[in-house]
Amino acid sequence: MPEQSLLRAVVFDLDGLMFNTEELYDDVGEILLQRRGCHYTAELKREIMGRPARVGLRIMIERHGLDATVEQLQAETNDIFADILPTRLRALPGLERLLEALESVPVPKAIATSSGRAYTATVLSQFNYLPRFQFVLTGEDVREGKPAPEVYLTAAERFRVPPSALLVLEDSENGCRAGVAAGAFTVAVPGPHSREHDFRGVSLVADNLADPRIYRALGLPLPM
Repeated sequence: MPEQSLLRAVVFDLDGLMFNTEELYDDVGEILLQRRGCHYTAELKREIMGRPARVGLRIMIERHGLDATVEQLQAETNDIFADILPTRLRALPGLERLLEALESVPVPKAIATSSGRAYTATVLSQFNYLPRFQFVLTGEDVREGKPAPEVYLTAAERFRVPPSALLVLEDSENGCRAGVAAGAFTVAVPGPHSREHDFRGVSLVADNLADPRIYRALGLPLPM
């Protein structure tokens, strides 16, 4: 573990890390593909998880030879999510307690997601989380999405700290690859959807957001 003084800011991924949106993505992906006589497989999910939506949808089109454009699938995705988010979205265990612990110090925090700006704002508004973060970076704010390190290098610039001073929290292989490539202290927090991912290079594989090792790395009081 690095000295706690070296870690000066925390950057959260969004989908599957803060919220249960990865399981919702499973349903959305299956609906999109069932409409076209196909299925959303575990292999396809692993390939696109953590990538910008436009990239993931392009991969989906190529893998299944779909007669659809990225724009058409994105519009359908938005419509399906609009129906299910209000009733099915939930914050994942340990998130609220970790946010409170960071705010008690305080440690500045941000979000870096591959999702689009409008979708991200919609998700965060369900819990009024947006005001609690210094800034939010989305897939529309970078040229190269995860697994490229650009979004985390940009976060370090916004915080005015070296990338090594960031603690990055990610749930997917592609997201962790981005954090590691940026030189951040990268913590994998896999869920049921990503437990078999390759997390080589990360500083820590945590059980969940309440894992005491995350708190120790940041010098925070341990959760009760």
